[in-house]
Formats: sequence, C-alpha cells, structure tokens
Amino acid sequence: MKISTSCINFSALNSPGITMASIMGGPNNNKQQHPWSVIAVLLAFCLPNMQANAEQQSPAPKATHSQSDDKPTINPVSEEKSKHRQKAAAASSKPANHLNESGYSSKQVGIAGNPGAVNVLTGTGWLGQTLGLTEDTGVRLGGLWIGNADIQMSGRLAGSASFNSMGIVDLQLDLARLGGLPGASFGATFLQFDGQDSNGRGGVLTGYNGLTETEPLNRSELYQFWWRQSLLDDKVIVRAGKSIPTFDFNNVSRRLPVPDEKPYVAAVTGLLFTPIYVNPSILGVMPGYYNSAWGLTVTAAPTKTLYASYGIYDGSLARGRQTGTHAWPTFNSYYFNISEAGFSWVGDYPGKVAVGGWGQSGTLGTGNDLETGAQGIYATASNRLWNLDTTHGKGVVLGYLQYGINNSHTMMVNEFVGGGLSGFGLIPGRNKDSLGLGIGVSWLNNPPRSQSTEILTQFYYQAHVIGDVFFQPTFSYVPNPGIPNGAYGSYPSATSMIFQLVTLF
Repeated sequence: MKISTSCINFSALNSPGITMASIMGGPNNNKQQHPWSVIAVLLAFCLPNMQANAEQQSPAPKATHSQSDDKPTINPVSEEKSKHRQKAAAASSKPANHLNESGYSSKQVGIAGNPGAVNVLTGTGWLGQTLGLTEDTGVRLGGLWIGNADIQMSGRLAGSASFNSMGIVDLQLDLARLGGLPGASFGATFLQFDGQDSNGRGGVLTGYNGLTETEPLNRSELYQFWWRQSLLDDKVIVRAGKSIPTFDFNNVSRRLPVPDEKPYVAAVTGLLFTPIYVNPSILGVMPGYYNSAWGLTVTAAPTKTLYASYGIYDGSLARGRQTGTHAWPTFNSYYFNISEAGFSWVGDYPGKVAVGGWGQSGTLGTGNDLETGAQGIYATASNRLWNLDTTHGKGVVLGYLQYGINNSHTMMVNEFVGGGLSGFGLIPGRNKDSLGLGIGVSWLNNPPRSQSTEILTQFYYQAHVIGDVFFQPTFSYVPNPGIPNGAYGSYPSATSMIFQLVTLF
C-alpha cells in the first residue's frame, strides 16, 4: 500500500530582526517570524528518512499495474493510460475521501512524484458499473456522498447543532479509447451542497468543519468541466477548463488508489478542518472546494520523482464572486496564478516535500482598507514515520507539516503553521480504520481586538462500517475563536463533536 500527499510551501530569507512578512512587504503582527526555522523543521522531519531510504534502497519492484495517484516507481504521468483498469478513487476536492494506508507492503513504494500528473477520480466507479459501463467502455461514472452533524458542546452557541450534506457525481471519458485521441480525456462533475454555517456558530474564522464554507449554503454546481491532454510521451500534462486547483496545488492530503484495491477513505490524514484542504494563508483567493474555477494547469514530470506545475485561473473569488456557482468564468483584472515544485522518495519510509508560490491580481479589501494584489509562498512535507507488523496485518503511522505566509494586509490570515499524525491499520481486526490528530495556528491579518491568532486542534477516528461506507466521529477544540464579538469582546473557546458519514459509489 502507500501514502500520499502533495504540498507546498517554502520560506525564504531571514536575518536577525527581519521578519518574513516585512521582507515581503506585509505586517508582522508584532511577532518575530523565522521562516528559516520552519525550513529547518521541515528538513529535520524528512531528511533522516530520505537518507535511510537512500542507504537501504534497492531497485524498486516493477509495478504490474499503474497507480492513479501516488507511487513513485512509475512516472505518475504515464499512469493516466491505464486509469480505467483501476478500482480507485475517492477524492475530489476537499472532504476527506482518501485511501487508507493499512495493508501496506514494505516492498511497495508510496507517494507519486506529481499530484497534477494523475487524474482526479471520484468514488469507486460502482455507479457506472451498475449501469453497464464497464472499464473497457472508456466511460467512468462514480461519486460520493458526505453528511455530518456538528454538535457545539461549548462556545458561541453552546448546545446547538448544525447539519451538512454534500454529494458529487463524476463522469470521465477516456477519449483515447472512445475516439482514438491518444492521451486525451474529458471530465464533468456535478456537486450539490446543502448545509449550515457550522464554523460561524462557533465563532471560528479558519474553519474546523471543512465540509461547509461560504454562502450560499444551498448550491447546485457544475463543479468540473475540463479537457486533459498528455503530451511528449507523458512528460507534460495540460488540463483546461473548470477544475479544482486545490487538488493539483497545496494538497497536503489526497487519496491514494492502489491497483486492484477499492479505496478507503483516509490518506495522509482524515482530519476535517479546513487547513488540510487549503492553507489558511491562501484562504479567500485560491479556488477549490466548493468554489472551483476555470483556468489552465500545466505539469512537467521529467523524472519519476520530480515535478513542476503551473496554473492560472479565474481569480474573481478574491472579490467575493462565488466561482463555483457560476457556469462560466469572468476574466478581467482578477487572476490567480500558482506554481509548485516537488520531490518524492521511496523505500520503507516514503515521503514528499514540495514548495510553491502564488499571486493574486486585482484590488483586494473593502472600504478604505484596500491593496493591489497579493503574493505568498508555502511549503509542505509528509513522511511515513513508522511501519508496524502484527499478526493481524500491517499498520503505519504518517506525519505531515505545513507552512504558509503572504504579504497581504487585507486577507484573513497572514501566516500559518500546522502539522499532524495519523495511524492506519493499528487496531487488530480493524484494518480499514484510521485515527489521527492535528493542530493549525493562524496569525490573523488586521486581527479583531480580542485575538491575533486562531488555533485549531482536532482528533478523529474513522471507522469502516460496511462496503464503501465509513463513519467518523471528530472532536475539535478552538481555544481562541477569531471572529470578534462586538467591538472589543471575543467568543469563548469552542468545542465541537462532528459525526460524519461517507459513502463512495
């Protein structure tokens, strides 16, 4: 089995007395920032295993099947050719619907070199197979449904509950098989969301419940509509149309389909808070769940373990336009640009590091607090930390780190640091279950008088129920909610219990 994640972030210069925000032209919120320290932590997190793997690594076994997501023994771009031979999937956008690590063989390697070089598959494909659309037809029809009940145990509206439901139906066509167009594919996805403002009820800005986002909270969307083309012997991939940039960039947790194996739900982590899906330092400008956007993504994968990706998208989300609910783009002075480069390694402790930068054009802010454009950088690392052999099977422990910073004084967050641990297959007789914990610290721009930071902590247990159905209780604690209560007050610390059900089809 394997692991996966694709992420980003880098930090840059630092000298005594100089903060990263001041280098980039942004506020420092009266705190010393040490990006080089962050890099040191990321390297300390990953390099020991990189070195250990290099010392013991023998030629990786040749895979008999291509993997659609994160396995570096194969150039991930070439995996597109056989995506219809996989029973892979779950994974769209944001909600945690990834692949479990249990059952991993130490002879296998994990984590693909490039998240953008593999295709986005949602669900198991059971829906299409039930309708007679077998793998050899070149048509794949799948989807998922996620619902959660969020109980506020303490905080702004203690004792209240909110409910959220999200469904996705995904159609993908292999145009090489259907129309004789080598390397070409087409995808279209429909999304339906009905929910409530769970995060606002707790006074939380950055989001402990990642299933619900901005209004409108009842929406029907053309979520994806794109053409994907592989070129130059699968060394270059181009995707044009309406897509989900957070799948290709700054993706710290993504599902990992394995040949001949149905998807489980968690990958690097099954945490539900928003920082897992989009770095808070890019919140409000980067399209993703559930605000996908029209644009162009280009990926180069010259080797099995190196990649570089660039994307440019409709950036009108930055001025409050809900790009997900609009079928067509608005290309004016608002554009979102992002680039990312990453490296992965294999062996018993596979992992990945990635760095990226982004830029948003146009006028940002409201009232008299305005600025022209914003830029930022970010870095992420993920690594398998421990392999456990038991009489009941194999389990693993994974870890991840995130960092991001921008030069904006109008966006919600100026800087973010986060990390977490997850275990898969650790409980006897529960090989498809996972559990984990995470923390995220956001330094707020123009903070309310009550808080300058917002800290999210979360613990989850994801249990396999039956078939492709999973149940996940998740406990969240936010000691300092960032939404101000009146002119000077703050809301009390928030605790929440989320009960989430995931069904793949």
